[in-house]
Amino acid sequence: MRGTRVVAAEDAGRTSDIAGKLGVEPGMVVQEIGWDSDVDEVVRDAVEERAGDDLLDEDADEVVDLVLMWWREGDGDLVDALVDAIGPLADNGVIWVLTPKTGKPGHVEPSEIAEAAPTAGLSQTSNASVSEKWAGSRLVAPKAAKSRR
Repeated sequence: MRGTRVVAAEDAGRTSDIAGKLGVEPGMVVQEIGWDSDVDEVVRDAVEERAGDDLLDEDADEVVDLVLMWWREGDGDLVDALVDAIGPLADNGVIWVLTPKTGKPGHVEPSEIAEAAPTAGLSQTSNASVSEKWAGSRLVAPKAAKSRR
């Protein structure tokens, strides 16, 4: 019995680490774009748990603090998808583009994200290993662009 509690505590610690890496805070409104059967449910659960609410789907009309965008090779035009994701984003909002890691099906070259971000009006600020299969790139609107809105 004791071993089960230790594992549960380790899992809880790992999930809060994931949400922490992504900058999720209690009360944040988080939208998820690009959900499919290959997404990492542990990441989704960690974000929902930390934010305190369900993730909004792609069709939500609310202003959001954070966007989780699951993106794979072959999903279409990344610039267009990023421009669409910016629409409901709060002034200080963040977009995390989550892509399969190198060697995984659907892998996206980091240079593709680095090239798409400025074209969409975003700056890439950091990268993170989010899970065994997924890596993340954090994108934000540049401060000058925010002040003009």
